[in-house]
Amino acid sequence: MSGEFVVGLTGGIGAGKSAVCREFERLAVPIIDADIVAREVVAPGAAGLGEVVSAFGPDILNTDGSIDRSKLRQKVFENDGERARLEAILHPRIRARISDHLSAVESPYCILCVPLLVERGGYKNVDRILVIDCPTEMQITRVMKRDKLTRIQVEAIMRSQATREVRLELADDVIENAAPVQELRAQVEALHAEYSKIADKLKQEHQSNAKHGQRSAKYPVSGG
Repeated sequence: MSGEFVVGLTGGIGAGKSAVCREFERLAVPIIDADIVAREVVAPGAAGLGEVVSAFGPDILNTDGSIDRSKLRQKVFENDGERARLEAILHPRIRARISDHLSAVESPYCILCVPLLVERGGYKNVDRILVIDCPTEMQITRVMKRDKLTRIQVEAIMRSQATREVRLELADDVIENAAPVQELRAQVEALHAEYSKIADKLKQEHQSNAKHGQRSAKYPVSGG
Protein backbone atom coordinates (compact mmCIF):
# COMPACT_ATOMS: atom_id res chain seq x y z
CA MET A 1 0.00 0.00 0.00
CA SER A 2 1.56 3.27 -1.08
CA GLY A 3 -0.95 5.27 0.95
CA GLU A 4 -0.09 4.72 4.59
CA PHE A 5 -2.74 6.94 6.13
CA VAL A 6 -5.92 5.13 7.22
CA VAL A 7 -8.94 7.01 8.54
CA GLY A 8 -11.28 4.88 10.64
CA LEU A 9 -14.86 6.03 10.06
CA THR A 10 -17.52 5.02 12.56
CA GLY A 11 -20.80 6.08 14.14
CA GLY A 12 -23.92 4.66 15.70
CA ILE A 13 -26.61 2.91 13.72
CA GLY A 14 -28.52 5.42 11.60
CA ALA A 15 -25.89 8.15 11.95
CA GLY A 16 -25.34 8.22 8.19
CA LYS A 17 -21.99 6.48 7.70
CA SER A 18 -22.94 5.27 4.21
CA ALA A 19 -23.89 8.78 3.09
CA VAL A 20 -20.52 10.12 4.24
CA CYS A 21 -18.67 7.26 2.54
CA ARG A 22 -20.43 8.08 -0.72
CA GLU A 23 -19.21 11.66 -0.47
CA PHE A 24 -15.60 10.56 0.07
CA GLU A 25 -15.98 8.09 -2.78
CA ARG A 26 -17.14 10.96 -5.00
CA LEU A 27 -13.72 12.52 -4.29
CA ALA A 28 -11.99 9.31 -5.46
CA VAL A 29 -11.05 8.21 -1.94
CA PRO A 30 -10.96 4.40 -1.61
CA ILE A 31 -13.57 3.07 0.83
CA ILE A 32 -13.13 -0.24 2.65
CA ASP A 33 -16.44 -1.06 4.34
CA ALA A 34 -16.32 -3.72 7.06
CA ASP A 35 -20.03 -4.49 6.55
CA ILE A 36 -19.42 -5.26 2.88
CA VAL A 37 -16.39 -7.36 3.77
CA ALA A 38 -18.51 -9.25 6.32
CA ARG A 39 -20.94 -10.14 3.54
CA GLU A 40 -18.10 -11.17 1.23
CA VAL A 41 -16.71 -13.75 3.66
CA VAL A 42 -20.09 -15.55 3.87
CA ALA A 43 -21.14 -15.16 0.24
CA PRO A 44 -22.30 -18.36 -1.53
CA GLY A 45 -19.21 -20.42 -2.24
CA ALA A 46 -17.11 -18.82 0.51
CA ALA A 47 -15.64 -21.09 3.19
CA GLY A 48 -17.10 -18.90 5.91
CA LEU A 49 -20.65 -19.64 4.74
CA GLY A 50 -20.27 -23.37 5.32
CA GLU A 51 -18.97 -22.82 8.86
CA VAL A 52 -21.81 -20.46 9.74
CA VAL A 53 -24.43 -22.90 8.41
CA SER A 54 -22.82 -25.78 10.33
CA ALA A 55 -22.92 -23.70 13.51
CA PHE A 56 -26.40 -22.19 13.22
CA GLY A 57 -28.35 -24.48 10.90
CA PRO A 58 -29.63 -24.31 7.30
CA ASP A 59 -32.74 -22.36 8.32
CA ILE A 60 -30.64 -19.17 8.29
CA LEU A 61 -30.37 -19.41 4.49
CA ASN A 62 -32.47 -17.73 1.84
CA THR A 63 -33.75 -19.78 -1.08
CA ASP A 64 -30.80 -18.61 -3.20
CA GLY A 65 -28.29 -20.01 -0.70
CA SER A 66 -27.30 -16.64 0.80
CA ILE A 67 -27.58 -15.87 4.49
CA ASP A 68 -30.79 -14.34 5.76
CA ARG A 69 -29.15 -11.73 7.96
CA SER A 70 -32.32 -10.99 9.91
CA LYS A 71 -32.73 -14.66 10.90
CA LEU A 72 -29.09 -14.93 11.87
CA ARG A 73 -29.37 -11.71 13.87
CA GLN A 74 -32.34 -13.12 15.78
CA LYS A 75 -30.29 -16.18 16.74
CA VAL A 76 -27.31 -14.27 18.11
CA PHE A 77 -28.42 -10.78 19.11
CA GLU A 78 -29.59 -11.52 22.65
CA ASN A 79 -27.36 -14.56 23.23
CA ASP A 80 -23.79 -13.63 24.16
CA GLY A 81 -22.53 -17.18 23.68
CA GLU A 82 -23.97 -17.53 20.20
CA ARG A 83 -22.74 -14.08 19.22
CA ALA A 84 -19.23 -14.98 20.39
CA ARG A 85 -19.47 -18.21 18.38
CA LEU A 86 -20.39 -16.29 15.23
CA GLU A 87 -17.64 -13.71 15.78
CA ALA A 88 -15.05 -16.48 16.20
CA ILE A 89 -15.96 -17.69 12.71
CA LEU A 90 -16.24 -14.33 11.00
CA HIS A 91 -13.76 -11.94 12.59
CA PRO A 92 -10.49 -13.65 11.56
CA ARG A 93 -11.76 -13.84 7.97
CA ILE A 94 -12.94 -10.23 8.02
CA ARG A 95 -9.59 -8.99 9.38
CA ALA A 96 -7.67 -10.93 6.74
CA ARG A 97 -9.87 -9.62 3.92
CA ILE A 98 -9.58 -6.03 5.18
CA SER A 99 -5.80 -6.42 5.35
CA ASP A 100 -5.82 -7.56 1.71
CA HIS A 101 -7.90 -4.55 0.70
CA LEU A 102 -5.60 -2.16 2.58
CA SER A 103 -2.54 -3.68 0.91
CA ALA A 104 -4.06 -2.95 -2.50
CA VAL A 105 -4.71 0.76 -1.82
CA GLU A 106 -2.65 3.06 -4.03
CA SER A 107 -4.16 6.40 -3.01
CA PRO A 108 -2.59 8.78 -0.46
CA TYR A 109 -5.18 7.75 2.11
CA CYS A 110 -8.26 5.59 2.47
CA ILE A 111 -11.38 5.34 4.59
CA LEU A 112 -11.94 2.21 6.64
CA CYS A 113 -15.61 2.17 7.64
CA VAL A 114 -16.14 0.05 10.76
CA PRO A 115 -19.48 0.45 12.56
CA LEU A 116 -18.08 -1.16 15.75
CA LEU A 117 -14.66 0.48 15.59
CA VAL A 118 -14.97 1.78 19.15
CA GLU A 119 -16.64 -1.30 20.61
CA ARG A 120 -14.04 -3.72 19.21
CA GLY A 121 -10.99 -1.57 19.92
CA GLY A 122 -10.26 -1.26 16.20
CA TYR A 123 -9.40 2.40 16.70
CA LYS A 124 -5.95 1.25 17.82
CA ASN A 125 -5.19 0.13 14.26
CA VAL A 126 -6.10 3.31 12.38
CA ASP A 127 -4.29 6.63 12.12
CA ARG A 128 -7.29 8.86 12.76
CA ILE A 129 -10.87 8.41 13.94
CA LEU A 130 -13.73 10.13 12.14
CA VAL A 131 -17.07 9.88 13.95
CA ILE A 132 -20.34 10.48 12.13
CA ASP A 133 -22.81 11.97 14.58
CA CYS A 134 -26.44 13.07 14.69
CA PRO A 135 -29.07 13.55 17.39
CA THR A 136 -30.28 10.32 19.02
CA GLU A 137 -33.90 10.87 18.04
CA MET A 138 -32.86 11.28 14.41
CA GLN A 139 -30.95 7.98 14.57
CA ILE A 140 -34.01 6.17 15.87
CA THR A 141 -36.33 7.66 13.25
CA ARG A 142 -33.93 6.85 10.40
CA VAL A 143 -33.46 3.22 11.42
CA MET A 144 -37.16 2.60 12.05
CA LYS A 145 -37.92 3.84 8.55
CA ARG A 146 -34.96 2.17 6.83
CA ASP A 147 -35.07 -1.26 8.48
CA LYS A 148 -38.79 -1.43 9.29
CA LEU A 149 -38.04 -1.93 12.99
CA THR A 150 -39.96 -0.84 16.06
CA ARG A 151 -38.62 1.84 18.35
CA ILE A 152 -37.97 -0.79 21.03
CA GLN A 153 -35.88 -2.86 18.59
CA VAL A 154 -33.82 0.15 17.50
CA GLU A 155 -33.21 1.22 21.09
CA ALA A 156 -32.05 -2.31 21.93
CA ILE A 157 -29.51 -2.19 19.09
CA MET A 158 -28.30 1.21 20.25
CA ARG A 159 -27.82 -0.09 23.81
CA SER A 160 -25.52 -2.80 22.42
CA GLN A 161 -23.29 -0.14 20.84
CA ALA A 162 -20.95 2.39 22.39
CA THR A 163 -22.66 5.51 23.63
CA ARG A 164 -22.60 8.68 21.62
CA GLU A 165 -20.48 10.29 24.35
CA VAL A 166 -17.83 7.55 24.24
CA ARG A 167 -17.50 7.78 20.46
CA LEU A 168 -17.18 11.56 20.53
CA GLU A 169 -14.55 11.37 23.26
CA LEU A 170 -12.37 9.16 21.06
CA ALA A 171 -12.95 11.16 17.86
CA ASP A 172 -10.20 13.08 16.12
CA ASP A 173 -12.79 14.52 13.73
CA VAL A 174 -16.58 14.71 13.77
CA ILE A 175 -19.06 15.12 10.93
CA GLU A 176 -22.48 16.35 11.99
CA ASN A 177 -24.91 14.53 9.74
CA ALA A 178 -28.17 16.19 10.62
CA ALA A 179 -28.19 18.90 7.95
CA PRO A 180 -28.94 18.94 4.19
CA VAL A 181 -26.58 17.08 1.86
CA GLN A 182 -24.91 20.34 0.78
CA GLU A 183 -23.62 20.89 4.31
CA LEU A 184 -22.55 17.28 4.61
CA ARG A 185 -20.64 17.60 1.34
CA ALA A 186 -18.88 20.74 2.55
CA GLN A 187 -17.73 18.98 5.73
CA VAL A 188 -16.40 16.02 3.75
CA GLU A 189 -14.56 18.26 1.29
CA ALA A 190 -12.90 20.16 4.15
CA LEU A 191 -11.74 16.93 5.78
CA HIS A 192 -10.58 15.55 2.45
CA ALA A 193 -8.30 18.56 2.04
CA GLU A 194 -6.94 18.08 5.56
CA TYR A 195 -6.41 14.34 5.17
CA SER A 196 -4.68 14.85 1.83
CA LYS A 197 -2.22 17.26 3.46
CA ILE A 198 -1.54 14.83 6.31
CA ALA A 199 -1.04 11.95 3.88
CA ASP A 200 1.35 14.02 1.77
CA LYS A 201 3.36 14.99 4.85
CA LEU A 202 3.58 11.35 5.95
CA LYS A 203 4.72 10.34 2.48
CA GLN A 204 7.47 12.95 2.52
CA GLU A 205 8.60 11.82 5.97
CA HIS A 206 8.62 8.20 4.82
CA GLN A 207 10.69 9.06 1.76
CA SER A 208 13.08 11.10 3.88
CA ASN A 209 13.50 8.29 6.38
CA ALA A 210 14.03 5.77 3.61
CA LYS A 211 16.64 7.99 2.00
CA HIS A 212 18.39 8.48 5.33
CA GLY A 213 18.35 4.76 5.95
CA GLN A 214 19.92 4.03 2.59
CA ARG A 215 22.60 6.62 3.19
CA SER A 216 23.37 5.19 6.61
CA ALA A 217 23.73 1.73 5.17
CA LYS A 218 25.97 2.95 2.37
CA TYR A 219 28.16 5.17 4.57
CA PRO A 220 28.33 3.49 8.00
CA VAL A 221 29.73 5.53 10.85
CA SER A 222 33.12 4.20 11.91
CA GLY A 223 33.43 3.18 15.52
CA GLY A 224 36.18 4.48 17.89
